[in-house]
Amino acid sequence: MARVRVAVLISGRGSNLEALIRHAVAADFPAEIALVISNVAGALGLRHAEAAGITTQVIEHRGKERAAFEAELDRALRAAGVELICLAGFMRLLTGEFVRRWADRILNIHPSLLPAFRGLDVHERVIAAGVRFTGCTVHFVRPEMDAGPIVGQAVVPVADGDTAETLAVRVLEAEHALYPLALRLVAERRAEVIGDVVRIRDAGPPDFGFRLNPAR
Repeated sequence: MARVRVAVLISGRGSNLEALIRHAVAADFPAEIALVISNVAGALGLRHAEAAGITTQVIEHRGKERAAFEAELDRALRAAGVELICLAGFMRLLTGEFVRRWADRILNIHPSLLPAFRGLDVHERVIAAGVRFTGCTVHFVRPEMDAGPIVGQAVVPVADGDTAETLAVRVLEAEHALYPLALRLVAERRAEVIGDVVRIRDAGPPDFGFRLNPAR
């Protein structure tokens, strides 16, 4: 079975891109990263892609109407034969028209357990709220910000004395494990959107980290 051609969209350092690249080089990984696009010239993530021999492209959004930017983005994706898009620190909101054009073919990762703590400054808000657990979420993109059917989540405890910076480090480690797994499930067509929910085929029983008492 042919591997799914993936484009990764970035705006900055590309740490999640690095994690995806590490997994995608494996012979049994069901997706290949065919293209990396940044909307910021000189983004560090471009170097990671180039070092891995992946085609890169810069499509700057500054000085362009949103429709013109997205039209250029769409042309680049289609010219590369891209089937699936992964947003990895891509700091631009995509319009509803673009999202519908690529319906259920855009994944995003967000550093919280959605639907909680959408938007920016997540870790500061998590600590201020006093919650005991946070994490990260991979989801299919919808026109609303940080919304869409959830493919997978990873849970990270919030420790006493955590700062936004220390918490961010641990959440990022979880992101690097979760995103490649979610991409695998989607590329293998084991994750299917039904309505507003993702159903995962052959997922096996969930591992809660503890044993439930048997029913009596």
